[in-house]
Amino acid sequence: TLMILAAILQCSLAFSSSRLQAQRGRDGRALRRDIAALSLKMQSSSDDRQQHTQGYCGERTHQFGRKALNMPKSDLVNTRASERISPRAPRTALASLTSSTALAMGLSSSPPPYPVRVTVLGGGNFGLALASVLGRKGIPVTLLVRSEDIADELNNNHRHPRYMSDITLPTSIRATADPKRALSDATYVVHSVPVQYSRNFLEDVKEYIPKGVPVLSASKGIETTSLGFMADILRETLGDERSYAFLSGPSFAREICEGVATAVVIASEDVDLTDDFADLFSSENFRVYTSHDVIGVEIGGAVKNVIALAAGMCEGLGLGTNAMSGLVTRGCAEMRRLGLALGARPSTIAGLSGVGDTFGTCFGPLSRNRQFGYRLGKGETMEEILASTTEVAEGVDTAIALRAMIKTRLKGYRLDLKYPILFGVADILEGNQTPINGLKGLMNMPIRKEAFERYES
Repeated sequence: TLMILAAILQCSLAFSSSRLQAQRGRDGRALRRDIAALSLKMQSSSDDRQQHTQGYCGERTHQFGRKALNMPKSDLVNTRASERISPRAPRTALASLTSSTALAMGLSSSPPPYPVRVTVLGGGNFGLALASVLGRKGIPVTLLVRSEDIADELNNNHRHPRYMSDITLPTSIRATADPKRALSDATYVVHSVPVQYSRNFLEDVKEYIPKGVPVLSASKGIETTSLGFMADILRETLGDERSYAFLSGPSFAREICEGVATAVVIASEDVDLTDDFADLFSSENFRVYTSHDVIGVEIGGAVKNVIALAAGMCEGLGLGTNAMSGLVTRGCAEMRRLGLALGARPSTIAGLSGVGDTFGTCFGPLSRNRQFGYRLGKGETMEEILASTTEVAEGVDTAIALRAMIKTRLKGYRLDLKYPILFGVADILEGNQTPINGLKGLMNMPIRKEAFERYES
């Protein structure tokens, strides 16, 4: 017996040793490849180097021949995502690449070492906020806005005449109302136009977006006409020949512009693209996490606005913290149920784009959807509220579209019992019941388990 045990132990040690040697070999090869890539990059002439961007499709290479940024030679030794040193490489080998690893960790406040020009579509609150994040890092940003008057104000005074007009934007942000001028040399495009206006807007500008340039969507909601998410709208308007990413999370535009610490998540089916966007946006005040659960991130970003309308109504009715906390929690349960039905991961719904964004939107004083619901709870009509503001509360249109989408895609029995809050908000917005009657209906629903697992499988 002892001899058998000794033989087993010897085989185990030999297997572990061979795995360790193989791992060291892989690390060594990766290190040599990265060092060779750095050497070639340092030897190339800056006069002959063409600015390039990743196509994120096919061979992931697309030449644009744009003028390179004026950068110190010391910055040129940094590498793009595909050229980063292996994370398992020896510490001594990484010591000379401090700036590159800082960029990879999202700690850099400097522009990335490869030529980048970002175009932000939409000059609303959140478009200004994301432009500010990049502008503070010295990255060239072009805002595509509605009119040249707004563009002139942004270019001359670095303030938007309507949105957050008290905030001064970074000087590296330029604005124009000409889509051809804004998009001709873009290496990344950020879409920040409200969902209900996105399709027509993208149809108007798609011919100016360079082929292969990836698009990051910061718009949240469901289109009322097609009942589709932004992922559907982008593919139907811009095609499948490029990659798309989606940003969500608890992120009020004003706080981002003021430099308050913020954490968001960016999701994409393209693994490299999530890393590149995370590197591009991350700074000491703006933390970016990555995900590949696109549908989960989109569901969280849409449903949280509807829950915020309900939370605002609850506050407007003066029902107290107990009622609002219970309402928001049950709303998150409906979000999770919908996510599971449509293929989202529970961890995504429980993360920044789901529960995290819901908390911020339901309890934050800067939330437009919460404020809209609050005024409904106080007795104002939808017409009065809409006539008094120029800002868009996405949850209003999304609530109607969400109910229609659930009925279309899920086709279950008594869906109103599975999603009473989401359906109830839509009924209130359509005038079928009042906020107080809607709440009474929730309180008088049949007693059941808190986690209705039978409907979540």
